[in-house]
Amino acid sequence: MAVLTAITKQRAYFLWGMLVLYVLGRICQLYANRLPTLLIVALHVVPPALFALAHGSASYGPRGISVLAALCLGFGSLAESVSLRTGFPFGRYYFTEVMGPKISGLPVLLALAYMGIGYIAWVLALLILGYVDRPIRGVRVLAMPVLASLIMMAWDLSMDPNWSTLGRAWIWQDGGAYFGVPLSNFMGWFFTAYLYYQAFALYCSVKAMAASLSQPRFWLPAILVYGVCAVGNVLILKLPMAPPVVTDAAGKQWFTSDILGNSVLVSLLFMAPFALLAWLKLRERTAKMLDASAGS
Repeated sequence: MAVLTAITKQRAYFLWGMLVLYVLGRICQLYANRLPTLLIVALHVVPPALFALAHGSASYGPRGISVLAALCLGFGSLAESVSLRTGFPFGRYYFTEVMGPKISGLPVLLALAYMGIGYIAWVLALLILGYVDRPIRGVRVLAMPVLASLIMMAWDLSMDPNWSTLGRAWIWQDGGAYFGVPLSNFMGWFFTAYLYYQAFALYCSVKAMAASLSQPRFWLPAILVYGVCAVGNVLILKLPMAPPVVTDAAGKQWFTSDILGNSVLVSLLFMAPFALLAWLKLRERTAKMLDASAGS
């Protein structure tokens, strides 16, 4: 028992440490004109990915989180690779050197983003729908992937114009109606996310969680990762390196203030409510557990 308690504490320290590193990454973006871009990108991507592996190994076991990681990286990388060559499902684009090392044109760090935020979106959907201690069967097999995909797409809606039209991490060759981003990108994101979430939901229908994790402190850091992402998008209103006007690959000009304002709006109207709803559901679940404990 003492050994298990020590392992649990070590995992908790690690999870909170990754959350702190992610907060640091969001703060570092305010100093983008002073810090290496690759460092900022890595702090945006690596901590959430490591968080997902550590948190997921506790909730679904090493095998379960390995399955989700393989699905996220597999479907995500395949969709990106196909789109880079054909334009489907996201649109016609290419990556610059901002995202760091690439394999077959696909940045390694971007692939990790599918794992990090992908797992966080799944956890939020799990909490919102109240499926933490229930098997994912019946209608839940369909409901979970849909909600998780929407949570994932809200994240993409908030960040894609910033990283592409402003940051030039990738270039949309034909521009797009959404501040230089084609609308097909978001449909592609939803479609891709839905595929790997649906596959994982089917896996969960025959393989339940490794254990019933009832303590709120276990789930709270996952909510905070998504919340920090939303708050971090508010901080970019002070982004120092963006010119007042930017031009996409199609030659259309966009006001930087409009792009940043849109990111804040999406974060406040879509991302923050998802995080808040998950937190409220967690509080409700905790209150029921306390009542049940007091009654016994």
